[in-house]
Amino acid sequence: MLTPIAYGLAIVLSLFIVLIGARFLLAPRAAAAGYGVPATEGTGDPAYLTVKGLRDLTYGLVGLALIAFTSADAVAWFMLVVALAPLGDTVIVLRHGGSRATAFGIHFATAVVVLVSAALLFAI
Repeated sequence: MLTPIAYGLAIVLSLFIVLIGARFLLAPRAAAAGYGVPATEGTGDPAYLTVKGLRDLTYGLVGLALIAFTSADAVAWFMLVVALAPLGDTVIVLRHGGSRATAFGIHFATAVVVLVSAALLFAI
């Protein structure tokens, strides 16, 4: 019973991060606003938006590849390590004038869910 839940959560999280990465590549300004640190015109923001999109897209695709081709332990370790990204995003939003609600309600909460996913995968 635990196996479908653990893998299901890992799949949903991986697909979700693929979608977030794609959104940063296709609608960067809207994605940045949703991230909690809006982008401004005429600065280096296009590079930040592209890097963010590629990072998230890559993490999601690597997660899906691990789910498809490796063991639960490998996916669990990946989830454990990749939880650093939303934890870092929490700090970035707080340090750059974003709201605490966005920092903790989106990014920190995501890190917690990713860590729960890792724990479930380690348990099977």
